[in-house]
Amino acid sequence: MTHHPHHPHHPHTTEFFLNRELGLLEFNRRVLAQAEDVSNPLLERLKFLCIVSSNMDEFFEVRVAWLKENIRMHNERPAPDGLSPEAAFHRIAEDAHALVEKQYRILREIILPKLAEEGIAFLRRTSWNDTQRQWVREYFDRELAPVLTPIGLDPAHPFPRLLNKSLNFVVELDGRDAFGRSSGVAIVQAPRIFPRFIKMPSDISGVEHGFVFLSSVLHAHVDVLFPGMEMRGCFQFRVTRDSDLNVDDEDVKDLRAALQGGLSERQFGDGVRLEVAADCPQHIYGFLLEQFGLQEEDLYRVDGPVNLVRFMQVPDQVDRPDLKYQAFMPGVPKALRKQPDLFSAIRHGDILLHHPFESFTPVIDLLQQAARDPQVVAIKMTVYRTSKESALMEALIEAASAGKEVTAVVELMARFDEEANINWAAKLERVGAHVVYGVYGYKTHAKMLLIVRREEGRLKRYAHLGTGNYHQRTAKLYTDFGLMTANEEKCADVNDVFIQLTGMGNPGKLKALWQSPFTMHSAMIAAIDNEAEHARAGRRAVVIAKMNSLLEPALIETLYAASQAGVTIHLIVRGVCTLRPGVKGLSENIKVRSIVGRFLEHTRVFYFFNNGKEDLYLGSADWMGRNFFRRIEIAFPIFDVKSKRRIIREGLRPYLVDNCQAWEMQSDGRYRKKHARGGKLRGAQGMLLAELAAKARD
Repeated sequence: MTHHPHHPHHPHTTEFFLNRELGLLEFNRRVLAQAEDVSNPLLERLKFLCIVSSNMDEFFEVRVAWLKENIRMHNERPAPDGLSPEAAFHRIAEDAHALVEKQYRILREIILPKLAEEGIAFLRRTSWNDTQRQWVREYFDRELAPVLTPIGLDPAHPFPRLLNKSLNFVVELDGRDAFGRSSGVAIVQAPRIFPRFIKMPSDISGVEHGFVFLSSVLHAHVDVLFPGMEMRGCFQFRVTRDSDLNVDDEDVKDLRAALQGGLSERQFGDGVRLEVAADCPQHIYGFLLEQFGLQEEDLYRVDGPVNLVRFMQVPDQVDRPDLKYQAFMPGVPKALRKQPDLFSAIRHGDILLHHPFESFTPVIDLLQQAARDPQVVAIKMTVYRTSKESALMEALIEAASAGKEVTAVVELMARFDEEANINWAAKLERVGAHVVYGVYGYKTHAKMLLIVRREEGRLKRYAHLGTGNYHQRTAKLYTDFGLMTANEEKCADVNDVFIQLTGMGNPGKLKALWQSPFTMHSAMIAAIDNEAEHARAGRRAVVIAKMNSLLEPALIETLYAASQAGVTIHLIVRGVCTLRPGVKGLSENIKVRSIVGRFLEHTRVFYFFNNGKEDLYLGSADWMGRNFFRRIEIAFPIFDVKSKRRIIREGLRPYLVDNCQAWEMQSDGRYRKKHARGGKLRGAQGMLLAELAAKARD
């Protein structure tokens, strides 16, 4: 790994950096604001509430778990912002509690009442009438009772190993059972296969869409599981565990086998957070904290269901298009509408796809055409995240079955997708594909597809390079760019990267691509320094960069130096940014904004004015240490003038003028929502939908 010296005129000073974990919580505040935003349809607001819960789960499973591990190991080394793991943890706990409290308040006071007005109601146990009570009882007897396993705690029944994020109940009992036992406490686990809420027939619920929580059903009948005992209380709880997969470097001979062993253990990592119902008494939650080795700071008492992620299923069960975003049909670029043969279309010029406004289908078509085309001799592809049912993977399998040389670089360490990737790897191997797992110790995060085709007696290469994963579902939800190209220079570079990934040896010098962990970091720094040189010479100098996260200290210091030289810097960072913008004498020429809307902003675009040459790169790497030094990434230049104009027009400009879904970062790390002051409303995503998508006609 290359060591990059800090700028000599800019010593690494902690007050110039913000805290990463606090930045993540700040991002979740912006997502939560979407649930409050009345301009969003009601069921979509409910989804944003769920997204916050899902994000918070991962935040605890990964980031908080990492901090706790550092505290346990007595690692006092501060982060770039100067906070030690312990100090950071206390600050985070305070912010996280406030965020969760607000989230549940929005659910109780705004979302649920508004849903009820629309005939979508969650019927509370205390309000059931006799008919409803009878229906619930029958459901419990028929569906639940046969599969429940109550566990009374005593020396023969120690506290059970509870799965990460599973729904459980702690039951307080009085009396002695048939064996004379009287521990007073039992645990009941909610079966994972059951939905977390059950739809009640409308003639019984009295509303069009009436739901009952599984927790309410269990709560109402849990005493049936303890005949002859008196139930004093029943409280739902959920434990979140450390979910980082640790593979012992010393011991790994077969990464896939080691991972398969670790996957089941992930469900039982160390506890990092305990969520309990708000009415849970102190002696009960104290007992639970003790079981999981947790402190009071790790306790979240919530007034509502302990797992809001499950609400995500409600919109699918409710046929109310008027309460959801308007449907649209992704568009298809003109070049592809005229020419169904993709190889011919790409030979005529690069094809740029802007998802989800434009369709992901051409990428699937390209791979399917390659699999079936007798002229295609080889296909190479990276797989970081893909869907469980994937037409792309099926096309690779078809190509390998037809005897083509198929190479799949499958990233087994793609967090939370390890299992799906192991399964695809096994299927590909069975049909004779070469399956490799990249380079051990470096995640392969680059998104590349290379097709080699015999044309007029010679071999010609075609490539697809993207900012997003080869994932059909997320291609409808994430904004990403994909480029189909037959450019010799780029295709040769892509081939060289594949050879590095499958073989051994030193990397050759790439002609067009920047690559991590070798050249990308120094190339980005050089491009920013180059703008600073232009600024010092009195020339116009501009850097515009769009990404998910900005954390890497040396790069941040380079941006500070460029700002002081007079470079205009616009950063569009969806998630965490640890750089402080707008600080006098340090970063007054840097503006940072975050766009949070209907689609998850995922494109990475890097623009350097370069004295009018306008250098433009796309890639899948954020400006983070892991992307520069611990991953295999590429950033690819856009040479084609038409594509370059489009990326600036669609991928940058609308985001810089957005006044609907844009948040401007303040120098203290807080964000302020942009408001259109009497002028025209300009939302980047809405503008792009109007321009690129073929509207769905009802």
